[in-house]
Amino acid sequence: MIESSVTEFMAKNLIAFTPETDIRHAIKVMVKNKISGAPVVDGNDKLIGILSEKDCLRPIVDAYYNQLPGGSGKVKDYMSSNVKSIESTKRIIDAAYEFVNSSYKRFPVVDHTGKLLGQISRSDALRVVSEFSPEFKLVPDSWKIREPQL
Repeated sequence: MIESSVTEFMAKNLIAFTPETDIRHAIKVMVKNKISGAPVVDGNDKLIGILSEKDCLRPIVDAYYNQLPGGSGKVKDYMSSNVKSIESTKRIIDAAYEFVNSSYKRFPVVDHTGKLLGQISRSDALRVVSEFSPEFKLVPDSWKIREPQL
């Protein structure tokens, strides 16, 4: 199972925005659906950004400090365009490795053209990896006193 593709465990029915989506609408959708972020795609479903809760706070804070009406603008004005994604050809263990070595809680899953296919989260990977129990064929001498308890 640990060798399985990320596509077997990823979420597929994602809420996504376009760059032209009104930021206030995007915020309402995220709050209503209790999500902390959403991918941003172009007209061909190619991943071009991520809109996070932090990104959504920016227009509200900017409006307050600049004494302007409540946050306005488009998703493209606030989204993060430097997106870390994982290719659909990767294994779940590859995703787990990426989670261990980054602060990200989820990765968009894309095909070789950059088209958004889904999203894999830490909890998706943990669910699969928790079933993994490595078998030690050779126990190092330094472990003889305290062999691993698996």
